[in-house]
Amino acid sequence: MTNSTPDKQKRRLLVGGVAVAAAAAGLTLALRRQAREESRQAAATESLGGLWAAAFDKPAGGQLQMAGLRGQPLLVNFWATWCPPCVKELPELNEFQREFAARGWRVVGLAIDKADAVQAFLKKVPVEFDLGLAGLTGTDLARKLGNPQGGLPFTVAFNAQGQAFWNKLGPTSLPELRQLANSIA
Repeated sequence: MTNSTPDKQKRRLLVGGVAVAAAAAGLTLALRRQAREESRQAAATESLGGLWAAAFDKPAGGQLQMAGLRGQPLLVNFWATWCPPCVKELPELNEFQREFAARGWRVVGLAIDKADAVQAFLKKVPVEFDLGLAGLTGTDLARKLGNPQGGLPFTVAFNAQGQAFWNKLGPTSLPELRQLANSIA
């Protein structure tokens, strides 16, 4: 009869070694995942910092300082006069501004367009919310805020702390925006 005690010890050591290796691999994966998430959050914070530090010319003159819009719920819409879905949703964004201004909401339209085109457009379709002329810089900003395609229209909602909590590529609707505003009330 052979002594099986050394075999049992080897097996225990082998199983123990495999368990330690699996735990180390799991810990490595978890640390990598955490590092990626921290990097993603840092990039998002950096792009938001870029938003809050930005200033845009207004179509009628003056500057739209984004920093002055922090501290309240904010809906930022990237649009252009040559974009039919953008043009279609502007009256609904205007109505949203009217309905929810008393609850602290602000709407800002950032035009990915030339000043003269926006000025001519506003003579036909006036809006009551703030507009800024973002030009091609606006496309880069929209990408940083969650629109990798750079498509229009693109809308981002921020809470009173200045954190983006919702975005949408494509046209919004007044019922959708009402629901969104009521979800954080």
